Amino acid sequence: MFETITATNLTLYNIETKFNLQFSEDEQFFREWLDDLPIINDLERQGLDKLKAGYLNNIKYQMLENTVKMVVLAPLLYLADLYIPPFHIESEKSVELVL
Repeated sequence: MFETITATNLTLYNIETKFNLQFSEDEQFFREWLDDLPIINDLERQGLDKLKAGYLNNIKYQMLENTVKMVVLAPLLYLADLYIPPFHIESEKSVELVL
């Protein structure tokens, strides 16, 4: 017999605990993700390391859309200089439905 867990109640923490999984920092695990990367400076590396640490801290638990935006997307856009000219961001437009 097996236990069925609905996806809405499933977190990475649950899976790690139930199946005794461990996070791997082995750079050879997905080698193709590391090939042909652009050179970055120490400040950029520090920012990306902080972003990674924040992501890994939060990914074990349920991350809804707004959490992903705060933890990953906003800092990544900042590090990529996508908040400064010639770029700008726009928020989603509100829509009100009256029935």
